[in-house]
Amino acid sequence: MTEAVAGPSGPGTVVMDVGGDIGALILYTPADMDGREIEISRDDAPAAKRTHSQVRARHMPGGTRYAAVYPGLRSGSYTLWADAERPAVCVVVAGGEVASCSWPSAPA
Repeated sequence: MTEAVAGPSGPGTVVMDVGGDIGALILYTPADMDGREIEISRDDAPAAKRTHSQVRARHMPGGTRYAAVYPGLRSGSYTLWADAERPAVCVVVAGGEVASCSWPSAPA
């Protein structure tokens, strides 16, 4: 099955429902990662199925950033994967908050 490629998003087009034990993550990436699917998994469940999000152009008043958004994450530690076997970055998501991090080669 092929997933449709979503276009860029504008200001206010991503809605995240956070609260209680549920948070979200924004992963900023370099522009050359546009369209790439990046997997994420919980650190306390290494055998669990990974989920993914696609990097998209995010047009904001200050310019365009490239990011993958992971909504609805239960609070805890997560790993973002460079490929099937190599971790790229680890992040902690807190309930009721939107965490953010940058891909290792991305500017802050």
